[in-house]
Amino acid sequence: MQIVVGVAVVRGDRVLAAYRPGPDGGWEFPGGKVEPGESEAQAAVRELREELELEVEIGDSLGPGVDISDKYRLHVYRASVVSGEPVRTEHSELRWFAAAELVEDDWLIPDRPFVRVLRELL
Repeated sequence: MQIVVGVAVVRGDRVLAAYRPGPDGGWEFPGGKVEPGESEAQAAVRELREELELEVEIGDSLGPGVDISDKYRLHVYRASVVSGEPVRTEHSELRWFAAAELVEDDWLIPDRPFVRVLRELL
């Protein structure tokens, strides 16, 4: 099974989310597939650099992985910004959410368990 990493970039009491458009769209933690020879943390750093032009430091996991499909499993990690401001390159929108604004129904289904955990941490 291919691992996909999502990154909950936290700045103060807010978390960065990216919006994936389309009929099955919604908010998600930015990230992508772990390539052969990469650790999950290395993939997360690379993906955020590619997708958001953002340098981050990866922190703790937000819990056990969640199956996206029979081929992919999502793991989400907390991260902090090392340098840069997020630049929208692949998503239709980027937004910083406060804990009270984290409404699970607005998020892609695989991301929702991590939204619950993060809401308690912020």
